[in-house]
Amino acid sequence: MSIKHRVLTGITTSGSPHLGNYVGAIRPAIVASQSADHESFFFLADYHALIKAQDPERLHQSTKEIAAAWLALGLDTRKVVFYRQSDIPEIPQLTWLLTCMTAKGLMNRAHAYKGAVADNLAAGEDGDYAINMGLFSYPILMAADILMFNAQIIPVGRDQIQHVEMARDIAQRFNHRYGELFQLPVAQVDDNVAILQGLDGRKMSKSYGNTIPLFLAEKQLKKHINKIVTNLLEPGEPKDADTSTVFQIWRAFANQQQTAEMRVRFAEGIGWGEAKKELYELVNEQLREPRERYNELLQDPARIENALAEGAERARVESSELMRQLRDAVGIKALA
Repeated sequence: MSIKHRVLTGITTSGSPHLGNYVGAIRPAIVASQSADHESFFFLADYHALIKAQDPERLHQSTKEIAAAWLALGLDTRKVVFYRQSDIPEIPQLTWLLTCMTAKGLMNRAHAYKGAVADNLAAGEDGDYAINMGLFSYPILMAADILMFNAQIIPVGRDQIQHVEMARDIAQRFNHRYGELFQLPVAQVDDNVAILQGLDGRKMSKSYGNTIPLFLAEKQLKKHINKIVTNLLEPGEPKDADTSTVFQIWRAFANQQQTAEMRVRFAEGIGWGEAKKELYELVNEQLREPRERYNELLQDPARIENALAEGAERARVESSELMRQLRDAVGIKALA
């Protein structure tokens, strides 16, 4: 019998799902969840979203949209544990236990915090201007997400490797003090997973406002694809596929043969208008059926809520038991 590896993935509920979320996180996670070797935990990171997303209605809507996206794209909730972070009360409890075992110096070295301080200093502000404790201690909450379910494999982008390493450090320190309660997680970076550029050529990100939302209506999808920034090369002039956002998105949705054929057409000088037209047709065809399911789910939020509630119930079987062990280990237990 093969040993199952527990995999954990979260997506922050701070905006509408976009093409980058799909090809970089949702699609590979769903494919991996179908493997008999994986035990998958997927969650909506709504506590994490509060660091930056402090519009209650937007946060609520984003949670609904992202959950609907996972379900519409084929996530089988019978095979995975799919839950909302805030439905697991043991996660913030564990966050505090870990906070009390985490050196402040470790948090000082977190890339997000250091970057925010550097930006403030460059702008002539105090280093900690407008930095809240959520941003500062974000890696501890992420560690709690991972350690709460003793996940072994954490698929992340390269910018998140440090946070998984911090979770390992925190777990080791806790284990040294209180006993072997946590497995040590490992970051998994798949270089074959696409990281899409956005409309302006930078990484597609809600924070840049350069995304192509995943389930746009057909006319809006075509309009967004037509907004992709290109160079001034005319039809007939050879174009470099490897520096083109249009080709990059094409490759993320096309099969190998389609990708090879489009690369040849770029070298032969395909016009940008024609390339964008074909890109729209490719993406739209793949998203047509999931879009219909997505819109149906948004009209019936009770179905989404039921799926999340069932996932939380399954998750809490484990989280409540581990928290009982942790409380006992640190000395928070009944006196008699």
